Amino acid sequence: MSALLPDNLLVLERGWLSANNILFLEGENATLVDSGYVSHATQTLDLVRHALGGRQLKRLLNTHSHSDHIGGNAALKAAYHCEISVPAGLHAAIAEWDENALLLSPLGQQAARFQHDSLLHAGKLIEMGGLVWQMLAVPGHDMEALAYYNPEKRILISGDALWENGFGVIFPELLGEANGLASTQETLEMLSKLAIDTVIPGHGSPFVTVDAAFERSFRRLSSFQTNIEQLAWHAIKVIVSFAMMEKRRLLIGEFPAFVLSLPFAVDVNARYLDLPEDKLTERIERELLLVNALRREDGWLLAN
Repeated sequence: MSALLPDNLLVLERGWLSANNILFLEGENATLVDSGYVSHATQTLDLVRHALGGRQLKRLLNTHSHSDHIGGNAALKAAYHCEISVPAGLHAAIAEWDENALLLSPLGQQAARFQHDSLLHAGKLIEMGGLVWQMLAVPGHDMEALAYYNPEKRILISGDALWENGFGVIFPELLGEANGLASTQETLEMLSKLAIDTVIPGHGSPFVTVDAAFERSFRRLSSFQTNIEQLAWHAIKVIVSFAMMEKRRLLIGEFPAFVLSLPFAVDVNARYLDLPEDKLTERIERELLLVNALRREDGWLLAN
């Protein structure tokens, strides 16, 4: 069964590196949730401009501050002079452009600096597309993240707190900044109690198989709680894969140094896995090739 959404709610589904963009058409104006990755900013502008159909983009909201969700903020601000609103807990990190707090430097990622105009607070309401949405705190993947829930249409805009096949990497746990596993458990329990017919995730298509998605997410979380090393290894592979997608290709002999240039991969390995550097890079390359995230071609490693 495909998701049924209001006619004025458009989901611009993106492939990695960008998160989905969710556009609400509001008469002559519009509101956008999340803006993709910075290297896709031109594509984001083209997609949004086409979807707007001559309307004015008045507001841009973010679910959280990871690079694949905020990377088009600066470009959209320059194009439309829209008001940018971010979750309240991100105020200092964005205002000071703290690349460590924003997980840019640790993950080897980038974003164009922008200034936000207002803050979004969990527990408050916001109107988008003629519907009233509850702003829900969904810590875990990002401790300051918000989801948006409309009880009338039973729609959840979940960001990276819930996907059809899981959720985003639980970074705070691995970086020793917060109990991300416990927070993810509480977030999933809270969301699972809502009356939801449709989920619009940060990645992937909108879906209606909500109960099955929660079941998969709780199962995945339980495996991480039982074996933190599994979470650590999963996270390293995700970050290296993301970095390779941005790089696009690399000489095979340069791959070990590339992996070791990512502070997150090195730090998480030291904290949880303690693999020698050569074993770490060999294992990452082997497993990413096995799942077809990478392929070899004429002496190169290419991202798929």
